Amino acid sequence: MKGILGKKVGMTQVIKENGEVVPVTVIEAGPCYVVQVRTEAQDGYRAVQLGFEEVPPKRLTQGEQGHLRRAGTPLLRHLRELRTSSGESYEVGQQILVDIFQPGERVDIEGISKGRGFAGVVKRHGFKGQGHTHGASDRERHPGSNSSTTTPGRVYKGKRMAGHMGAAQVTAMNLEVVLVDPERNLLAVKGSVPGANGGLVLVKYARKQKVAKGRK
Repeated sequence: MKGILGKKVGMTQVIKENGEVVPVTVIEAGPCYVVQVRTEAQDGYRAVQLGFEEVPPKRLTQGEQGHLRRAGTPLLRHLRELRTSSGESYEVGQQILVDIFQPGERVDIEGISKGRGFAGVVKRHGFKGQGHTHGASDRERHPGSNSSTTTPGRVYKGKRMAGHMGAAQVTAMNLEVVLVDPERNLLAVKGSVPGANGGLVLVKYARKQKVAKGRK
C-alpha cells in the first residue's frame, strides 16, 4: 500500500476548467525516506518504516540518531510504519516523493484531531439538553439522569458523558486528490483533513474505493 508522510498546510480553493470551485486542503507531503524494511521471514509481517522532516542532531536521542545513520538517511523527526503487500518492494534509504499519487486518485488521511479540552455532553455528543421549565433554569445543558436504581445499580462503562474531547487519531476516508505539485512537494485533496495546520498526517491509498454509479 503506497503512502507518504506530510504536514498539513491549510485550506484554500481550486477552480477547475469548467468553473467549479473545489475546497481543498494543501499538504506538504514528503520527501520521505525508507528507514527500515520489515519482512515476513524476519518480523512476521511486511511493512516499511518511513521518516519525515529533517532536524538537527540535538532534537534526537543517541539511539534515534544511530538508527537513522545505519539506514544512511538524514536525521528525521517523525517515523511511522506502513504495511505493504507481497507485490511491493522497497530498499532502505529509498526516497518517497509526492509524485506517487496522481490527480483523481482516492486517499485516506490519518491525523490527530484538534484538542477541545473538557467538554460537556451537548458539545461532545450533540445532546439536545433540557428545558427551562419547573425551576430547572440552570440545567439546560446537563445530561440528566444517567444511572438506575437496583438493576444494575451503576453506570455502564462507555456511557456518553462529559469528558475530554478531541486529540484522538482520526481517518478521513476516500478523499479525492485534486492537485499534485512535485516541485514544491505539495498535495491538494478535496475536503477537510484531521488536525491543526502544521500537524503530521499520513496519506495512503484508500482502502474503500467508491464505485461509480451503474457499476456493480
